[in-house]
Amino acid sequence: MTAEPSPAPARQVPVLNVANALTGLRLLLVPVFLAFTVASDMTRPGWRVAACVTFSVASLTDFVDGWIARTWDLVTSFGKVADPIADKALTGTALVLLSAYGRLSWWATGIILVREIGVTALRFWVIRRGVIPASRGGKVKTALQILAIAWYLLPLSGPLAQVGVWVMWLAVTVTVITGADYVLRALRLRRDGGGSDYGGGPNGEMGEQVP
Repeated sequence: MTAEPSPAPARQVPVLNVANALTGLRLLLVPVFLAFTVASDMTRPGWRVAACVTFSVASLTDFVDGWIARTWDLVTSFGKVADPIADKALTGTALVLLSAYGRLSWWATGIILVREIGVTALRFWVIRRGVIPASRGGKVKTALQILAIAWYLLPLSGPLAQVGVWVMWLAVTVTVITGADYVLRALRLRRDGGGSDYGGGPNGEMGEQVP
């Protein structure tokens, strides 16, 4: 009787890879962004532009690291934890600073932060049963938040500045809707106990390793 061939050993993904390096870069850019924003006092145009560019570059790494991790199969446990932390640290820092300088209402910052922290907690709550795939709404929410924050950081005035206000209103609305959707999906996953494939980028909602 012919013996069954033994299965090939699972591929070990090194923690030190391009996707995780980009996640680490995003974390390192958070204090740089903080310093530029404080230096600007939200009144000095040059520093505000520097803060906006830093925030935009850091946000861009969230798109890129997910694409790299998905394309090159570089998903790691480190990335699953570090990526959402980096995202929330960057977005949370930006929102708190904008509110502290009187550019954004605290209620808007509170709604977004409660949603982001809550969804991250839900992800870890169900992680042993499966992964909640990133929804289109989640991706739209992230893109709107990034655009709104970047717009607020730029030294704009008049009608151009008001564009950022409307984008932020839209971002908050989508944030609430997608947050409710994640709660329902997490409860369904806990109830059914089934697994789920990675949705979106292997590295959040634009490309986290935990969608």
